[in-house]
Amino acid sequence: MTPDAQGRSSGFFAFMAGSVLGAALQLQQAALWTSAIYAALLAFAAACLLLLRRWRRSLRVLLPAMLIAGTMAGAGLAGWRACAYASEALVPALEGRDLEVWGVVSEMPQRGDGAVRFLFDVERARWAGDAERSLPRAPSRIALGWYADNTGLWGRVPEDASRAEPAATPGVVHAGERWRMTVRLKAPHGNLNPHGFDQELRLWEQGVQASGYVRTGARDAQPERQAQTWRHPVERAREAVRDAIFERVAERRRAGVIAALVTGDQNAIERADWDVFRATGVAHLMSISGLHITMFAWLAAWAVAAAWRRSSRLMLWQPAPHAGLVGGVLLAALYALFSGWGLPSQRTVWMLATVALLRIAGRQWPWPFVWLCACAVVVALDPWALMQAGFWLSFVAVGVLFATGSAQEGGGGAVARLARMAREQWAVTLALTPLSLLLFQQVSSVGLLANAVAIPWVTLVLTPLAMLGVLLPSLWDLAAWAVQVLAVVLQWLAELPLATLSAPAPALWASVAGVAGGVLLAMRLPWALRLQGLPLLLPALLWQAPRPPAGEFELLAADIGQGNAVLVRTATHSLLYDAGPRYSLESDAGHRVLVPLLRALGDRLDTVVLSHRDSDHTGGAAAVLAMHPAAELRSSIEAGHPLQQMRPVQRCLAGQQWSWDGVRFEILHPEEADYAGFTKPNAISCVLRVGNGRATALLTGDIERLQEAALVGRTPVLQADVLLVPHHGSKTSSSAALLDAVKPRVALVQAGYRNRFGHPAGEVMARYAERAIAVVDSAHCGAAEWSSTHPEAVGCERQESRRYWHHQPP
Repeated sequence: MTPDAQGRSSGFFAFMAGSVLGAALQLQQAALWTSAIYAALLAFAAACLLLLRRWRRSLRVLLPAMLIAGTMAGAGLAGWRACAYASEALVPALEGRDLEVWGVVSEMPQRGDGAVRFLFDVERARWAGDAERSLPRAPSRIALGWYADNTGLWGRVPEDASRAEPAATPGVVHAGERWRMTVRLKAPHGNLNPHGFDQELRLWEQGVQASGYVRTGARDAQPERQAQTWRHPVERAREAVRDAIFERVAERRRAGVIAALVTGDQNAIERADWDVFRATGVAHLMSISGLHITMFAWLAAWAVAAAWRRSSRLMLWQPAPHAGLVGGVLLAALYALFSGWGLPSQRTVWMLATVALLRIAGRQWPWPFVWLCACAVVVALDPWALMQAGFWLSFVAVGVLFATGSAQEGGGGAVARLARMAREQWAVTLALTPLSLLLFQQVSSVGLLANAVAIPWVTLVLTPLAMLGVLLPSLWDLAAWAVQVLAVVLQWLAELPLATLSAPAPALWASVAGVAGGVLLAMRLPWALRLQGLPLLLPALLWQAPRPPAGEFELLAADIGQGNAVLVRTATHSLLYDAGPRYSLESDAGHRVLVPLLRALGDRLDTVVLSHRDSDHTGGAAAVLAMHPAAELRSSIEAGHPLQQMRPVQRCLAGQQWSWDGVRFEILHPEEADYAGFTKPNAISCVLRVGNGRATALLTGDIERLQEAALVGRTPVLQADVLLVPHHGSKTSSSAALLDAVKPRVALVQAGYRNRFGHPAGEVMARYAERAIAVVDSAHCGAAEWSSTHPEAVGCERQESRRYWHHQPP
């Protein structure tokens, strides 16, 4: 290679690396700059490329300059796109107001749990009942729920839902239909917790600028289906196939897996099955993933190339390998499109297209450059992929295969291919274990064995049967049998002792070192060098999350929407006060928030206190108790409550107390007489006081004025530094007498954003303001952290981890 060509190649790769770095830096911004600044970065990067042409022979100048130019280009492109998207956000004046909208259902609806959820592309909108008054610009895409019991309840929007069996059936909507509806909207707002799932980022990537529900009250104009359009034909086809699968396969759990493999509808798989798939490390196989798209592209490329070779005229025009590459990528793109064009599928298609173009162009680049080029293309098209676990798992896995030489190997007999597949699986598992601990805080010890069985079964038997069932529906019966066989094997593996290993989330540096150690161990190097990867693995595998020092304690008020869930930690013990709400029949705060949070912090609960029976306090308890079988349970729930079947319950009684690590825990309410005379569960909420002589916290459940007065009357000293606001700030609680007796520095409110109860009430907040008490609510704060070592301060996840796509409530 001439010096000039070497300079161009080196500069190109430096620019690609810089573009990825620039996008990554832009994603760390807490707030966006103006679009003009990002446009200026792009223009400056383009000018640099032109000016640097004269220095392309000098690598000492070229490489850092191209790296800087690429960084500006990556940051400018990501920021400019973010500004364009943010300009279409929901206007605050439209939140909580009734709007009449016309538009088209743009995605196949999700049905179940007495509700239908769907994306809706808005064509026009106006104020409900007032066509004359001008309306601020409405978002172009919104996420709607149509609920069976919806008569104006915010509660059916996922944050604060809790209900019994539906009393009616929600409306029937289909992809591609045009509807007129009365809706009530709010800005996309999710729960923000340490190491938790970022729902707001997911909605941002989907282009959803508001969420809400369809109004079907007596005073509302009833939804009206206006026409079936020709828009979104792929979504209509996906919906038809999914519905046909459920009609053909009677057993819903098997049908759900088949529907997920054919149409990419992951919601069709039930939660119990997802738990088994995650425990055995095969969750990536049970929906349209990069593996499925890649396998389909390989098979399609082979078929196209084979057919191409049968025509001498076509062979003279283009060689069969090139035709196979193009055909494989195009057919894989169609498969990804039919599966919903999800973000993992998109990333895989762009990566395949990049590698195919490089091969067709005859570029014989070293594997790191091929890997970097594919990464840069994906990031340029979707910069927010850098914040997704799937992106890192996919690209680290591909990098490991390149680094170990597996990606370049081919041919050989059946035994050689099996040996190569086993080695590839071992190398990827070894390298991804530290990364999985960082992303998910758990790894499957049976994952290697489970994948050895599941990968060939799913890719060679189950998926082909499921896909061919579109043409011959009777094959779905065979696919259901294949699902059942796999389920039996995976269930057996999941029930083995220590099938899943959990560990606290390690620091970033420890995870990076661990991934490097795993790659080093997997590479084809002398064992003396490979074994040097072991010390790099240890920080991630042996990481211990920090805890309070002896004699101190800390609170973490989780962001769980409308409900209570507070984690109390001492030097060696942990207590959970309440377990948050139940969102739906398939989802609750325990499964979705608390279990991952406790796993990430490395906590083993010693005690669970459930203040009372209301579902916004006990909804997540079953999931928490199942994951912490040794935890003691204290509560005021009645003898016939379902949780009594899971664990013996010790009744809360005033006067109960214990000490952990120099920290005292004391139950202040209820007394025995309160159980005999209460009229509703709130009245017997367990009130817990935690203190170390220097700082005190008071957790009050849903007690109301009468219980507050009794508590003040029989407790000589009630003062506390931090108060969990009673009943989420309801008008029936936080009496002046209680606030004057407690005199808290900080008051924590756990309530859902724009919840249907209006918590916290304005008049209640006024009483706190009159006494100069700092109020911290979960809607503005996210998860709130308080420590007895600094009793005047509260750390807010929504502020400390803020990114520009996160909603900032007014």
